[in-house]
Amino acid sequence: MESTRTQRYLPWIVATALFMEQLDSTIVNTGIPAMAASLGVTPLSLKAVVTSYILSLAVSIPISGWLAERYGSRRIFLIALGLFTVSSVLCGLAPNASLLVAARVPQGVAAAMMMPVGRSAVVRTFPKSELLRVMNFIIIPALIGPLLGPTVGGLIVHWLSWRDIFFVNVPVGLAALWLGRQFMPDYRTESPPPLDVVGLVLFGSGVALLSWLLEVFGEHTIPALQMTVLLLLSVVLLLAYGWHATQVPFPLLRLDVFKVRTFRISVLGGFVTRLGIGGLPFLLPLLYQLGLGLPAWESGLLMMPAAASAMFMKVMSSRLLRQFGYRQVLIVNTVLIAGGIATYSLIGPGASVWAIIPLGLVLGLFNSLQFSSLNTMAYADIEGADASMASTIASTLQQMSLSFGLAVASLVTVFFLADLPQSDHAAVTRALHHGYITMSVLTLVSSLAFWGLRKNDGESVSKGTPAQHEGEPRQSELS
Repeated sequence: MESTRTQRYLPWIVATALFMEQLDSTIVNTGIPAMAASLGVTPLSLKAVVTSYILSLAVSIPISGWLAERYGSRRIFLIALGLFTVSSVLCGLAPNASLLVAARVPQGVAAAMMMPVGRSAVVRTFPKSELLRVMNFIIIPALIGPLLGPTVGGLIVHWLSWRDIFFVNVPVGLAALWLGRQFMPDYRTESPPPLDVVGLVLFGSGVALLSWLLEVFGEHTIPALQMTVLLLLSVVLLLAYGWHATQVPFPLLRLDVFKVRTFRISVLGGFVTRLGIGGLPFLLPLLYQLGLGLPAWESGLLMMPAAASAMFMKVMSSRLLRQFGYRQVLIVNTVLIAGGIATYSLIGPGASVWAIIPLGLVLGLFNSLQFSSLNTMAYADIEGADASMASTIASTLQQMSLSFGLAVASLVTVFFLADLPQSDHAAVTRALHHGYITMSVLTLVSSLAFWGLRKNDGESVSKGTPAQHEGEPRQSELS
């Protein structure tokens, strides 16, 4: 009975936490000008409000799995929820820019703990035959959060105060805390390994430096030579961690999880796919506002159809994966996403919103199916004991892919826009069209990764039966 109650409410708890995290990562950008005016500083100086959150998030994700194994998934998840809620209140009450930035750091740390720990608990609570249905439910906030963030943030700033952007998290966080205390399972390891401090320093500093460089990319605030040196340093730190992980018995992130083929293809192939998809929240407002000359509020509303269709696809994805299999769905769907992104190159000045809305609806369907497929196939052959490590690695790379996607979109935009005047809507639109084609080609290339899948891969999730390959052991047994 207790297990049934946990299975009933756990998806709601994790989905609520994910929605807060995803919404908070995008909603703040809209309020930066209002925050700057209220606090008496320049908008550029408040860039740290965003970067401090992203940096603390990137650095803290890798340690979340170890903390959950050491102190229990229930305790760490509840502490993260409480810290996120309290930090949100502190952000809303901040009297100056320095304290606002300081309050964003623990908020990022808390966000880093919530999703990997929550997703690991889901993988360990539900049988694989139920995983697709549950993940379909949980992944919806990840799809609609970034799309709703700019719109909701704009409405809150327009009608209320920028401080209410942070106070929105309070009732949601309290509800999640109440549910978490009642129904969050407590998974832990009896004899947890020691913390890999050297690995934490190498990987954490490498990821933090890389995330910061990607966040400030395109702002021309750092000389090119200095940017290149710092980029090389971040790569060296990450490579040093890769070597270190092979030399110690208990590394921070166990890279041997990548020996599971379905996990490797899902995470690494999905990383490249997200580069193209991750650039859309940056490119679409540019097309709508600079290319088509639409006001910000109308631009925000044009992001809504994709969120609506994403929720609808959760009903269809299970049937599609059951009928066609992960390999065929991911190959075909990635090509369709690339085609959808390329279609935006046909949208120009004078285009009717009734031509844009169907495109948003269709692309929302494709994106939803893609994320549902990637996020469930990753765990198809992962054993319960490796669920926490796999979730931590997947969350780390997903966060990095989103930062990379925005950076790539920024690079493409700067390259094609060059010094074009923003008042020349036709020229700006043509330049953005080249950007969409570039991101489309990048997404198309990522489909090649999914050719490495086999026909029956993922059937333990889509059909509830272990995939059987003739003359081949199960994936979890491969080395």
